[in-house]
Amino acid sequence: MPDLLPILTSLAWPIALALAWLAGEFGQRWTGLPRISFYGLAGFVLGSAQIGVLPAPDAGPVALLADIAFGLILFELGYRFNLRWLRHNPWLGVAGLAESLLTFVLVYLVAVAFGSPQLMALMMAALSMGTSPATVVRIINEQRSSGQVTERVLHLTAQNCVLAVFAFNAIVGFWIFRTFDAVGEALWQSLVGLAGSALVGALFGMAVPALLRAIRNPRRDGTVAFALATMLLVALCDAGTLSPYIATLAFGLTARHRRVAFSQAQRNFGPLGEVLTVLLFVYAASTLDWRQVAAGAALALSVVLVRQLAKTGAVTAFAHLSGVSWRKGALTGLGLAPLSVFVILLIEHARHAGVHVVEELRAMAAVTMLLEVFGPLIIQRTLVWARESSASAPEASHAA
Repeated sequence: MPDLLPILTSLAWPIALALAWLAGEFGQRWTGLPRISFYGLAGFVLGSAQIGVLPAPDAGPVALLADIAFGLILFELGYRFNLRWLRHNPWLGVAGLAESLLTFVLVYLVAVAFGSPQLMALMMAALSMGTSPATVVRIINEQRSSGQVTERVLHLTAQNCVLAVFAFNAIVGFWIFRTFDAVGEALWQSLVGLAGSALVGALFGMAVPALLRAIRNPRRDGTVAFALATMLLVALCDAGTLSPYIATLAFGLTARHRRVAFSQAQRNFGPLGEVLTVLLFVYAASTLDWRQVAAGAALALSVVLVRQLAKTGAVTAFAHLSGVSWRKGALTGLGLAPLSVFVILLIEHARHAGVHVVEELRAMAAVTMLLEVFGPLIIQRTLVWARESSASAPEASHAA
């Protein structure tokens, strides 16, 4: 009997992942909602602050696995990012910059109006700029979606990630210096960290395709090689002071332009990616505390609404200039709703770096819980309304 507790503790994560997977399968079958919404709900319920099946989050192996899972998704997002398209259609990039900046300003003003300290309001605004690649890529792959709205959501998500990481790291740097005189230094350090992360990722993006060409069978060996390289890249960044998110995004982007095929069958990195996706959403939701969610609910609702209005409004305003109808512009902005995993992992990284502000970011905890459930549903509906999802095609139901 004395040895029972260690055994149960060691089984906590395998049991939680199995329960989350079952919840996703049956929940999707019964309701039609995306599986990842149920993964997040299961992780939240099983978290240490709720019924306590899972241990309190720390910087251990599970956190590293969650970063690896997120890195694999960011690699795929980077691989689907087409720089040539942005060069031919610069207004799409302008729309992304406009919606991110408008989101930052409006969320900051709302947070200040609710009485948040200035530093917390800035952090909240920076986090709100982002869009969760984990949710976006997963739902797009699950829906087998393709078209203008799909591609624009993917490209704007990647752009949002870079801008949010830069802004958040700059604000964390300012928090560490604790003086307005050091704002320039904090911005510079954030920019240098961003550039360094992108450079390391780009080096991987050149080295791995060269290795695959040397093996002379890139299609068969590509998935394993890219997965192992992403794991190594994330571990290197975690060991240093670089951003694994920017590095893996740059890795995928560079690999794409090195002309190595990443076939349809390799999307989500197969069974490995499926298992790690379950772990990622369960881990992210398990870090939340129901007391923080409840305490920040009012501000959370305001942030969700203002953020969505800013993103949808700005992208719609540039719709005609970027070559699509107002309707598709609005749907693209709506597709940027997911936020949860991206925010949670950034907050966890800040906490592990010694920036203990998690207790004060109650509203963001509530925002992430709201969008953990509704974010996947919103983008799923967006793709159906845009008629780019296989679920929106008449033959989809017949095939099912």
